[in-house]
This record gives sequence, structure tokens and C-alpha cells, in this order.
Amino acid sequence: MKDLIQQIKTLALNFSSEITGIRRQIHANPELSFQEHQTAALIADFLTRNNIEHQTGIAKTGIVATIKGKNTIKKTVALRADMDALPIMELNKIPYKSKNPGVMHACGHDVHTASLLGTAKILNAIRNDLMGDIKLIFQPSEEKYPGGAKVMIDEGVLENPEPASIFGQHVFPELEVGKVGFKTGKYMASTDEIYLTVKGKGGHGAIPQKNVDPVLIASHIVVALQQIVSRNANPAMPTVLSFGRFMAEGQTNIIPDQVKLAGIIRTFDEQWREEIKQKVKAMAKGIAKSMGGSCDVKIDSGYPYVVNNEPLTLRAIQQAKAYLGDENVVDLELRTTAEDFAYFSQVIPGCFYRLGTRNEKKGLTSNLHTATFNVDEESIKTGMGLMSWLAVNELNG
Repeated sequence: MKDLIQQIKTLALNFSSEITGIRRQIHANPELSFQEHQTAALIADFLTRNNIEHQTGIAKTGIVATIKGKNTIKKTVALRADMDALPIMELNKIPYKSKNPGVMHACGHDVHTASLLGTAKILNAIRNDLMGDIKLIFQPSEEKYPGGAKVMIDEGVLENPEPASIFGQHVFPELEVGKVGFKTGKYMASTDEIYLTVKGKGGHGAIPQKNVDPVLIASHIVVALQQIVSRNANPAMPTVLSFGRFMAEGQTNIIPDQVKLAGIIRTFDEQWREEIKQKVKAMAKGIAKSMGGSCDVKIDSGYPYVVNNEPLTLRAIQQAKAYLGDENVVDLELRTTAEDFAYFSQVIPGCFYRLGTRNEKKGLTSNLHTATFNVDEESIKTGMGLMSWLAVNELNG
């Protein structure tokens, strides 16, 4: 297997320039969720040129490719990358800056897609050494409910054949380039979106006694809901309830008729997740009523939590150390961010790990979902090489 490691590393090095160019092309032409038509066309063209069998049009813009090894009845391993961008105006001063105003690959999905194309090219080159098949999943809409993963699963992406396991990777600007991180068990939180409309009676701000002030009611609701976390949540199980939007479209002397709020719920326990929703509804409605107003509550249920299958992830950690060296494989902590890879990990054994992209000397330190996010492109070589090695070992082990 040592010879195979070296072969994969050599191929990753040889292909890195081409794949980096593809990443830059995707980065310059970002597309929002379920609108990834140009990205899908680029992927399909690459797969066609490399004689890799594939099917398009799954979940609108998704693509599934297959690389067949020597023993196709033994096992199938799936590899996944997401393709969509975010509604952010890019501020980076780079030659491949986004050409689509207000749309940007600020979460690294351009890297994920390019890396998986590189992995496909590597595995296709060594397909005679594969004791099984590889299913490559290029998924749309990770950033927007209901999530492309769920739609692809509903359309049969994990069938005919069903993969024995699935790997996904995600860029991580907190980790130096050349390193990767893993965590067994629960890793990333479930996510739900809260939408509140607090209704009152608007009027002149100087005579509040004639109004029912929805701004005041909404303020009480936001503060009160925090006790769901501080007084009801199990301290051993992280829970987040945050509001990021509070819209009261009055004026300095005008109290509006209503206020709109939007926020999130994040946790790691499905029973507790449902209890939180009921508490939010009861408290918001009750507070509004007690203050003379009303509150409409809408909660959109999003992704479940990501769970990394322990035996699969422990094997991946050992293989990552074999490929990169012990010093370049780190342990990760529980995160209250969310990922729709969770849908895959809830159906078949999954391993979702992090790819280091940080380089302080190059000034590449911005966080995800920011207008200046970028990566050290050396990470692409690491990403496609390691994912190839992990897939080979799951098939041949």
C-alpha cells in the first residue's frame, strides 16, 4: 500500500495545477442554491473529457459519477462535494474574484467541488487497483433549506447500489494548510429557523399610551427566550438560540404596527430539539398576549445533526496519519454550525472531516461566510489526495 500512497501523491501533484485552475473558474462564477447550472456544466464536461460515467439533472443541478473498479460486487464508497455559493459581495482583490455581484464562494464549496473532480481523476487513473466502485456525488444547495442532500437522497442517490459509507470534507480556515481534522460521533448541530411576527397597534411615539408597542413586546420576547438555553438546556449538550434579524420599520417618532424577527435553533438531541420549538411558540405567544399584542410563530425544520460513524472515522484517522503524518491530523471539537451532509450520515455510515486552508504568511485567515474568505490553494492537493486514499482503503481494506 505504500507504493499506492506514493502513486496517489504523485498524481495529486501532477493534477494540482489543472484542478486549481478549475477551482478559480468556479470561484469566479459562483451560483446560488439550486441555480448551479454553469457549475454543473463544467463538472459534466470534465467528467466527459476524462471518460467517467455520470448522470446529470439529479435534484435539478446535481450530478452523480461512477468509477468502476475490478470487483464491482464487493463494495461501493461514496464521496460528496457541495457546489453552491452564498449571497455575499466579494471584497477580495484577486484575479479570479467573483464576476457575479452579490454572490460569492465564501464557504469554500468551489474548493470542495474542484477537489472532488481531482479525486475523480486520481481514482480513475488507478481504477484497476480498486476492489469496488466509487460513487461521486456533486450536490447542489447545501446553504438553503431543504438542502440538496435531502433532495438527492429522495431521488435515489444512495441506491443502486447503496454505498457502504460516505466521506465529505469541508475547508477550515482555523486549521493550517496541510493539516486535517476529525471527530468521531456527534460533530455538527441540527438547525432550525425561527420566524416571528409580533403584532401590536402603531402610532405616535410621543403618546405610547394609545398604542400597543410591538417593538417593546418583541424586545421582551428576545430576552425571555434566552432562558430556554440558560435554564432548560442540559449543560452537557450545547444548545444555541440566536436572533440575527429584528425589523421594526417605524421612525424616531412612529411606532410600527408589527415587528419581524428571525433566528436559529441549534442542538444535538432530537427530543430536546422538538421541546425547544414548543417552548419558543408558547413563550412568544404568551408574552405577546400578556402585553396586549399577538405573535405569529413559524419554525422551519432544517438539517439534523451530523454524526460521524465511529469505526469509519477511526479508520479514516489512521489512514490520514499514514498519508499526511501524525502531526498533520488533529482532533476537532463539537461545533454548533450545521451541514446538510447530516442527511447522508443519518442514512449510511459517514465521515465528515475538515481540510486546513489557513496560511498566515499569505494573509489567508478570514473566516467562513465573510467577504474576504479565501484559501491557500495548496490545500486542494491535500484534499484530493487524501480523499482518494481514504476511498481506496475503504474499498480494499
